[in-house]
Amino acid sequence: MLLNHLRFGCRRLAVATCLRSPPSSAPIAQTLSSRIPFALTCVPHQPIRQSSSDQRWNDDSYERYQKRKTRDTAYYVLSVVVLAIGLTFAAVPAYRMFCESTAYGGTTQIAKDTDKIEKMRRMDQRLIRVQFNADTHSSMRWNFRPLQTDIYVHPGETALAFYTASNETNKPIIGMSTYNIIPFQAAYYFCKIQCFCFEEQILNPGEKVDMPVFFYIDPDYVDDPALEYTDDIILSYTFFEAKKGLKLPGPFDQPPAQKQIAPAAS
Repeated sequence: MLLNHLRFGCRRLAVATCLRSPPSSAPIAQTLSSRIPFALTCVPHQPIRQSSSDQRWNDDSYERYQKRKTRDTAYYVLSVVVLAIGLTFAAVPAYRMFCESTAYGGTTQIAKDTDKIEKMRRMDQRLIRVQFNADTHSSMRWNFRPLQTDIYVHPGETALAFYTASNETNKPIIGMSTYNIIPFQAAYYFCKIQCFCFEEQILNPGEKVDMPVFFYIDPDYVDDPALEYTDDIILSYTFFEAKKGLKLPGPFDQPPAQKQIAPAAS
């Protein structure tokens, strides 16, 4: 019984020696094997050699992986660029629609409900003075001005005003205008039926054109406590020369350099 335990312990010692020792310890295992029956003999570790065909296959696989990774990255970057360009072009009309529907930043609303216009009631208890202002960007070489200084109108009553523009240069010029209302709170109730804003206007050399603004003030103007003591509204237009890449300013952008033209005498 004791001899069996001794043999089993020697076997474990031989195995541990083979696993933990470098190939140089093989003679120790051989000595144990010669002295102890059934002792294990260690086989020196042999490195795995890869054939040239396997090495070539691995290199090709890695190269294909790198190409696929580069292609996927390029597609991702291109998708982001296309999306950014699309959002840039969509932002201008979307922002314009938002401003017109909410009167954000002094942008007037566009009146499209003809039934409401025909049925709205004039509020004789309030008389609003609408003043007209005209500006041009410093690079815009048009003469642009309102044909009237102001108009008095009741809420719920339509009114018609005119601006005039002329091109005194020797080349055609395309212009585009922006507008706003002061005070901003009144813009929600200032509704334009027809105007020339955000539309390209081309004037040939020496050409002159009159541009109408057909509008009304919503009757709900008289019920807004914030406008209880506001009886003066300023409608202001600014013309820019339409060029490639032109970015029209928003309500809270820094105002561009302008040359102001005094309104015509009434």
